[in-house]
Amino acid sequence: MCRHLAYLGVPVALSELLLDPPHALVRQAWAPRDMRGGGTINADGFGVAWFPPGAAEPVRYRSAMPMWSDAALPVLAAATTSGAVLAAVRSATVGMPVTETAAAPFAEGPWLFSHNGVVRDWPGSMVKVAGRLPVQDLLTLDAPTDAALLWALVRDRLRAGVPAAEAVAEVVAEVELAAPGSRLNLLLTDGVQIVATTLGHALSVRTGRDGVLVASEPLDPGAAWQPVPEGHLLVASPSTVNLTPLGRS
Repeated sequence: MCRHLAYLGVPVALSELLLDPPHALVRQAWAPRDMRGGGTINADGFGVAWFPPGAAEPVRYRSAMPMWSDAALPVLAAATTSGAVLAAVRSATVGMPVTETAAAPFAEGPWLFSHNGVVRDWPGSMVKVAGRLPVQDLLTLDAPTDAALLWALVRDRLRAGVPAAEAVAEVVAEVELAAPGSRLNLLLTDGVQIVATTLGHALSVRTGRDGVLVASEPLDPGAAWQPVPEGHLLVASPSTVNLTPLGRS
């Protein structure tokens, strides 16, 4: 599987999300606690994207190497602050490439996307679903992976003006029908809201005066962390969190 997180709130150093907490994303890369049989470590690349102050679009940094082995990351993370961040570490599904372009976040305009999970019976199960996308989108996928296709499906709806929460919920429903048993924890943000799903994997949320943090696994043992129930859609702003059962959004 993978591990991912999204933060909205008071600007913080990227290191406060990626490196410093006792169970920060870098630790989840090599010592995750809840992979649920989807591998043992998340060493097949990583990515982080953030919105600089006042910027309409994010800056993105991705790599095919494990997060812990990137010597440039600690300096970058300590020197960079943002109030809107999405980051992920990757555990590639067997048979899928380990390349920089296969690492989340995927991006277009203000949107950032990540997938924690797997699409069952890939790629055959997705032939009909993918066939509804514009040919150019299929020819220009970031990588030949299930996560990149999921992003293309969400992005296609966003381009058509479908609200973010509805777009994500529709894609989860469509893929679950075509590939039963898939694990579809999706994470999407535009720097204003966070949309996430739980289907087959864990997710937790922490809210407070400084903002909202959504993560595959809590970054620390603080009591403020709450698990997101299985089969739910989360929509959050820096000050609000709404949970809805998938299929009822």
